[in-house]
Amino acid sequence: MKNLILLYITIISVFSFNCYAQKAQIAAADRKYDNFAYIDAIKTYERVAEKGYKSVDMFQKLGNSYYFNGQLEKASKWYDELFAMTSDIEPEYYYRYAQSLKAAGNIEKANKMLDLFHQKSGNDDRGALYDKNKNYIENIKANSGRYNIEDAGINSKYSDYGSAFYLNKLVFASSRDTGSFMHRKHKWTNQSFTNLYVTDLGEGLVAGKISTFSKKINSKFHESSPTFTKDGKTMYFTRNNFLDGKKGKDGSDITLIKIYKANLENEKWVNVIELPFDSDQYSTAHPTLSSDEKTLYFVSDMPGTKGQSDIFRVQLNEDGSFGTPENLGNGINTSGRETFPFISDENELYFASDGFPGLGGLDVFVSKINADGSFGEVQNLGDGVNSPKDDFAFLLDTKTRRGFVSSNRNGGQGYDDIYKFLETKKLKCEQELYGKVTDLITGLILVDAKISLFDTKFNLIKTTVTDPTGTYTFAVECGKNYNVRASKTDYNTKEQKITIGKENNSRTNLPFALEKETCKVAVGDDLGICFGIKMIYFDLDKYNIRTEAALDLEKILDVLNQNPTMKLDIRSHTDSRASFKYNEVLSDNRAKSTIGWLVKNGIDSHRLTGKGYGETQLVNGCSDGVNCSEEDHQMNRRSEFIITAL
Repeated sequence: MKNLILLYITIISVFSFNCYAQKAQIAAADRKYDNFAYIDAIKTYERVAEKGYKSVDMFQKLGNSYYFNGQLEKASKWYDELFAMTSDIEPEYYYRYAQSLKAAGNIEKANKMLDLFHQKSGNDDRGALYDKNKNYIENIKANSGRYNIEDAGINSKYSDYGSAFYLNKLVFASSRDTGSFMHRKHKWTNQSFTNLYVTDLGEGLVAGKISTFSKKINSKFHESSPTFTKDGKTMYFTRNNFLDGKKGKDGSDITLIKIYKANLENEKWVNVIELPFDSDQYSTAHPTLSSDEKTLYFVSDMPGTKGQSDIFRVQLNEDGSFGTPENLGNGINTSGRETFPFISDENELYFASDGFPGLGGLDVFVSKINADGSFGEVQNLGDGVNSPKDDFAFLLDTKTRRGFVSSNRNGGQGYDDIYKFLETKKLKCEQELYGKVTDLITGLILVDAKISLFDTKFNLIKTTVTDPTGTYTFAVECGKNYNVRASKTDYNTKEQKITIGKENNSRTNLPFALEKETCKVAVGDDLGICFGIKMIYFDLDKYNIRTEAALDLEKILDVLNQNPTMKLDIRSHTDSRASFKYNEVLSDNRAKSTIGWLVKNGIDSHRLTGKGYGETQLVNGCSDGVNCSEEDHQMNRRSEFIITAL
């Protein structure tokens, strides 16, 4: 019996020692996790888990450690364990689990988790986007099969990502082994800090010899995601908060990342400075320039960010200063991660996101930037560019339809790899709008006739002229409505509306038969009457240009452009309502408003005069005290365009 008691005590002691040892190991792993040393934390957590230890907190941290490193399949294993123990966890874990399940190929279960996420997360827009687009897989399939994709020929067994065109070269980030004895490693990934590398690009974007980019730019910490001006003399890039040998930290003693600018002088990069909206307290990263180089787009978690990271833009002023950063808003940013923006010279925003429904991890999406700065529909680029893993840093040469994308998809050489692609078919449905322009009476073709394409709000999209066969062409979007205007000297301008069909790569014909001018103008004539242009009407008590008024002013503008010596006196009139003095001021403001619109659109102010006549020149009997309809009063609210010189 005594021996049994001793054995029992020994078993209890060993068990207690093992429990203590496990708790000590977990505590050590937690410290590593809290310090973002995810790879080291994983090793300890997994050793403990293999011995049978189970904990909601440990499974959360194990799943997160893999998730934050983009290893979603491995994350799904530990989220499996987490959800097997409990479902009483924060909604965010349902989303991470769903993303990880997609990477593991389990779409059906992933969608169930997304349904639960939407139920539990309240107003999180990622759930709302999923609920609104439950057929997202079918939509992605419809956008797929458009890319021939292959290894870029520049990858190592380490992390390679985030490329940018630089003249006829490609610059990219890599944590590759450079052969040096000292390797500083980032505790988050346990890989070396990334530097910038460069390679020449041949035909078909074939890469040449790889070399380090610049000792002045590369530091002992991370550099990545550069962008360059077209002349190759200015660059913006991402780096850890490190400048002139000094490392900055936030209030939690963490070194974040910032955007820096540098200039090329005598073939060397100099004047490295941080941008004025950088901060030690939040990150800014992944800059890219608009096609006109007047706007810088970037990623940040600065105050005003709605998700884990948002895309912002800031104006670049002519004096070299910067405007105020502007969040791109709900149409682009979600509660998740939006990152790695790229603006094509076709004014399209490409970006990576895990907030919009996708194949798993980060997917690449695109949205058209409208003329007013707003954004069109966000579309997934489809399988090929995207995969069940993280896909990001999309880069496109629109002339060749070739480019690069970064991904940690299966089959790569390293942690992240750069792939090159050829886009074989554009994403958006396009047609060709075409037609011949002829003389209405003779049927003869009209060469060099000006054709202008407008949207439904009469925002000018583009212009062209007819070729030697009298033909014009425009690339237009399927299913959209357009306004088209044809004009030529000695002919009356004509406009037509057209609705484009919905079949991709088809053609829509819109011919024009222009009528020769039947009216010869002289000094003193009203240009509006002579050319059949409606009077410029105004709303009651207003002097702003209405939409339909702008359309008529476009015709006046066209006549003035075709007759550069013509001068006009713009006479504005009101109806008889309100006081005589009030109407005099109102009509004068209307004349100024009309002149201002023409000057804003390129007419020399010296060619224009104007005056308000108030209610002194009514065109009907609607004077004070006379009962008239609104239509009768509207006839008196007008502008006239009297020719004063030819």
